Amino acid sequence: MAELIEKLKAEIIEALNLEDLEPDDIDKDSPLFGDGLGLDSIDALELIVLLEKNYGIKLQDPKEGKKVFFSVQTMADYINEHQKN
Repeated sequence: MAELIEKLKAEIIEALNLEDLEPDDIDKDSPLFGDGLGLDSIDALELIVLLEKNYGIKLQDPKEGKKVFFSVQTMADYINEHQKN
């Protein structure tokens, strides 16, 4: 799980062009939106694409995204539960 979390941090930085951040700068439990990393709705779309492209996971319910994308940890948990092997 720790390996997936570090990989996700790097993928988020790359996908969202957050060049001023390093993976260690992102707390796995901090919110990605609002007061945490400060992402916005455009970033949310990029995260949806990241899940589909890198993990083969398509969000069925847009409301689910709020929980899935709360933090890096919640994203990793969702990937572990839904990734097709």
